[in-house]
Amino acid sequence: MVVARPAGCGAALWLWIVGGVLCRARTAPATSQKCDEPLVSGLPHVAFSSSSSMSGSYSPGYAKINKRGGAGGWSPSDSDHYQWLQVDFGNRKQISAVATQGRYSSSDWVTQYRMLYSDTGRNWKPYHQDGNIWAFPGNVNADSVVRHELQHPVVARYVRIVPLDWNAEGRIGLRAEVYGCAYWADVINFDGHVVLPYRFRNKKMKTLKDVIALKFKTSESEGVILHGEGQQGDYITLELKKAKLVFSLNLGSNQLGPIYGHTSVMTGSLLDDHHWHSVVIERQGRTINLTLDRSVQHFRTNGEFDYLDLDYEITFGGIPFSGKPSSSSRKNFRGCMESINYNGINITDLARRKKLEPSNVGNLSFSCVEPYTVPVFFNATSYLEVPGRVNQDLLSVSFQFRTWNPNGLLLFSHFADNLGYVEIDLTESKVGVHVNVTQTKMSQIDISSGSGLNDGQWHEVRFLAKENFAILTVDGDEASAVRTNSPLQVKTSEKYFFGGYLNQMHNSSHSVLQPSFQGCMQLIQVDDQLVNLSEVAQRRPGSFANVSIDMCAIIDRCVPNHCEHGGKCSQTWDSFKCTCDETGYSGATCHNSIYEPSCEAYKHLGQTSNYYWIDPDGSGPLGPLKVYCNMTEDKVWTIVSHDLQMQTTVVGYNPEKYSVTQLVYSASMDQISAITSSAEYCEQYISYFCKMSRLLNTPEGSPVKVSSNQTVFILFHVKTSKWEGDRSNKIMRTRVMRCSSLLSEA
Repeated sequence: MVVARPAGCGAALWLWIVGGVLCRARTAPATSQKCDEPLVSGLPHVAFSSSSSMSGSYSPGYAKINKRGGAGGWSPSDSDHYQWLQVDFGNRKQISAVATQGRYSSSDWVTQYRMLYSDTGRNWKPYHQDGNIWAFPGNVNADSVVRHELQHPVVARYVRIVPLDWNAEGRIGLRAEVYGCAYWADVINFDGHVVLPYRFRNKKMKTLKDVIALKFKTSESEGVILHGEGQQGDYITLELKKAKLVFSLNLGSNQLGPIYGHTSVMTGSLLDDHHWHSVVIERQGRTINLTLDRSVQHFRTNGEFDYLDLDYEITFGGIPFSGKPSSSSRKNFRGCMESINYNGINITDLARRKKLEPSNVGNLSFSCVEPYTVPVFFNATSYLEVPGRVNQDLLSVSFQFRTWNPNGLLLFSHFADNLGYVEIDLTESKVGVHVNVTQTKMSQIDISSGSGLNDGQWHEVRFLAKENFAILTVDGDEASAVRTNSPLQVKTSEKYFFGGYLNQMHNSSHSVLQPSFQGCMQLIQVDDQLVNLSEVAQRRPGSFANVSIDMCAIIDRCVPNHCEHGGKCSQTWDSFKCTCDETGYSGATCHNSIYEPSCEAYKHLGQTSNYYWIDPDGSGPLGPLKVYCNMTEDKVWTIVSHDLQMQTTVVGYNPEKYSVTQLVYSASMDQISAITSSAEYCEQYISYFCKMSRLLNTPEGSPVKVSSNQTVFILFHVKTSKWEGDRSNKIMRTRVMRCSSLLSEA
């Protein structure tokens, strides 16, 4: 039991305090080269392409800064939001800045634009800054150059500039330059079967410090990136789970078992976008820095040990099959890695030079295999129209989607011959199908499946309908498929609308049940045919409005989590909110404590002695704790309890064995320190009930024998967390006081 006056106190019965600071100096590279070369000016005309051009004189090949050839820059045939200018550097470059200029001596310039980038000229990624898709301010006239330094460099072979707005008295006109430098790295493609091991020379590796760095890209949401383990229970694993990065480490543990030493940290989100992500793991003993794409987490591992003991090897791309259930239940990594560095060893270079032997299952190649999927990005005013086979008696559609919104229209199509319509939507995070059949009389079919489908993950929807039969399947789970045998006649339409539907385009009074879809779709199949979205992008056939084809610009607004004190973050496509239930805090981000900071504050509110929750650092990082407030005296006492029972048996002392009782308090040491920092006086006491025992030594050296039924009160000030003396130097004074009660000699 800990007692404090007037506002709190704390101490541990046995407490060893070890201080230390781990620092890493910033060192500049030995040969630092500024990455600021112009990358566009020297390219040939064939390196440029665009959505369209007014004529050959306005072609994208003339879109170079300060060039006056042709019409003095690029202008598309139409000035709308579907135009773009694209540059192919020939190989990957590191990009540090972008600059724009209007068309020479004209009224044509761009006032705002976005920059997209890609390794392949497909699967574009918009440049992000401050957690959002960034819109760059453009020009205010035709001839001045406006340059923007990127907040963080990007690596890409292709860059695409998408005008968002332009001079109202002119049209889109653009010249551009991109600045950066050469980039090269060894790339390894993992097929989901092959595993690349780095075997240790001495069969065992014991390290106090580790630095592991690599880049990866994948379209899979699950997969082990690296793994190593030792026979003493140590292990290190980096893997993807639900498109998030999970780092697990165990440096060993004591007799409490392996779970005690286990540490697991999750970071990132939406990492299955098949774009490059950078990971750096820096470990010094139990102190870890985990960096993912410039976001750093600092933490300490559980357990008591500092060394990582691994046996035989560390593997990249998966866990070697060992026959253990744990190894077979986790997927190997499928995707690409580059610049793998393990404690100063270039793993990718060794693999390329065939100095490492990959597992004999699967193939290891040194060029990145790109996926064939073409995503479509929808906003609140989008729709995508694709053609279908008309007058078929079998309707078959499938697609994948990802979103944060619980509601939204996924698909709508009229049946031919005015037989009704079919609508597939997301309702309260479930997929629902509504079929309205108009024959001799109107009938309605409603089925739904799935749950929690607005989690930002990819989900697959399949719907099949024919005469008197319909089936809906979500995420390929046949067990959860929903069937109906209601009366139904199907005749397919020539048009299918995904993500939205415009009533005014059709002579129909039908009003869809849900708002337009916000999110991404891919692998769209209609009438058992995969829709060629590249052709739809050129409107042959099909049409669309306010969609971005070959891009999924989904953003996780809950990573990093802006909710404080353990608040739960949830989001829609446009915003996030924090749920503060059971956290002890309130406000938009769970910042404001709902509890008083001390027992004294409760007394000022007229409260009497009782148990209360207090928050000693207010809205600071420490959580609230429950204490007993004793207000019976002029001074207020704050009492922090521990887990020691009312009476605990003490094993007798002998020269070989001391009796040690550990007290575990209901507060952490940080919380206790916060209480003691504002306390006037702190004490910790233990009552010792004894019968015919010898306790302490007298000045004469003879033990004191305590008679039956007597109680000894021992008052300790033992290594408390209360600072005394010079606070600026944080000198800890340790006093050990022992106060005895009435004792009688035997």
